Amino acid sequence: MKNKKVVAIIQARVGSTRLPKKVLKLLKGETVISHVVQRVRQCKCIDGIVIATSLLDKDLEIVEEAKNIGVSYFRGSEQDVLNRYYEASELINADIIVRITSDCPLIDPIVVDEIVKFYINNNYNIVTNAPADLTKRTYPRGLDTEIFSFEVLKIANLYASKKYQREHVTPYIYENTDKIYYYINKKDYSKYRWTLDTEEDFILISKIYDYFYKGEHNFYLDEIVKYMENNPDLYKINKCIAQKEINKEEK
Repeated sequence: MKNKKVVAIIQARVGSTRLPKKVLKLLKGETVISHVVQRVRQCKCIDGIVIATSLLDKDLEIVEEAKNIGVSYFRGSEQDVLNRYYEASELINADIIVRITSDCPLIDPIVVDEIVKFYINNNYNIVTNAPADLTKRTYPRGLDTEIFSFEVLKIANLYASKKYQREHVTPYIYENTDKIYYYINKKDYSKYRWTLDTEEDFILISKIYDYFYKGEHNFYLDEIVKYMENNPDLYKINKCIAQKEINKEEK
């Protein structure tokens, strides 16, 4: 897979139901999505970054923030996120797509690079550390990374017909291949929730940023885990928050 163009596509919108405009909330004076981009920019295996947002007027705020932080953006369907990913990938000639969401301000570039290297050196249709099957998850929620080729994405975009398959990008891929690799961490940290979906999540992430962030992103998985192990009350802040599940009943 030499000379393949690896692009991180970060999906973003302001219309979160549980925490509206969550990716534009401020952490230490900068937006959540700005922190996500800064951390992904540290990846050595990624050639480009694109924020993929919708054509809705309200998502112009995402576009303005993308301009403000100097990152490329693409606007497509609000509901058909699969097609949004496909069109963004096609426009920028991506060969390999790294799917990241904009509500993960603790995304770990070291972990992302590990998974990209594994994908490049092996023959799988998708490599992920964020399986729907929680028994296969070992990374904290919020370090979620999925990697697949443009060709696999193209097939999914062509044949995915169910509503949930188009709203969530990768379900069709998981359901139509057995060439899946679940990337496992040496230690199971799946109990930790570092994604941003509720006010409780924001309180925890803010405390982590207050402790670590001094204008530089130099804190990663091991450091954050150690901080939380040394301060067990932090885990209690959002341990009861349930992740929203994909609704497969909708047509």
